[in-house]
Amino acid sequence: MALQPRLRALREDSPEASPLAAARIRRRLTVEEAAARSGLALEDVKRLEERRIYSFPSVDRAIAAALVYGTALGISVREARELAALPVAPERWSLRRRLAVLVVAAAAALLAWFVVVPEVRPEPEGGTAIVDAASRLPPPWEIRIDVFNGTEVPNAATTLANEIGGPLAYRIGTVENAERLDYVETRVYYPAGSEEIAQRLAAQLDVETAALPGGGEENRLVVIVGRDHAGGE
Repeated sequence: MALQPRLRALREDSPEASPLAAARIRRRLTVEEAAARSGLALEDVKRLEERRIYSFPSVDRAIAAALVYGTALGISVREARELAALPVAPERWSLRRRLAVLVVAAAAALLAWFVVVPEVRPEPEGGTAIVDAASRLPPPWEIRIDVFNGTEVPNAATTLANEIGGPLAYRIGTVENAERLDYVETRVYYPAGSEEIAQRLAAQLDVETAALPGGGEENRLVVIVGRDHAGGE
């Protein structure tokens, strides 16, 4: 790539897009160059840098891709922790010790920004009855969830979709902005006959449910992210 187009491509990148994008730009590599260096498909590199982890076939595939990408970029333990906003130990490690933990620690730090561990919430009222009812519902991976950003906070829908499609194991459909960007509270919207699966997801996200205007297909829910779950404020 000629020097001027290459510099233009780098300037068009956003260093704040993600820690992985920042690490790549720090090395003055375009997305195409980084993909070639790592041997990953260009689309997989873009998925990692744009935090679209839900679009990988599985979380394991996303972790493997992040390991390969971080290694190809030559990200050190210290840099990985800095990119992930984790504390950096002041003491100096020996070269042998650094080499021993480089791959595992770097991968863990790089993945910290998109692997969301569901919060531990108190058991709802009704206890056993609710658990029994939930066991009769279809598994999460059979339910499609469309996630819309109802705020002006960038990537709010993508962030919540990563949680719903990753740790919670639902099947993610559409992820984009809502028609309105003034939603205050996040809601799970359900068509007729899908109230129970909506209540299950709402309990996992600690939000409320609402009927979906106009109905819709079974085993499909819509989540609209409001300012209460958007972050960035």
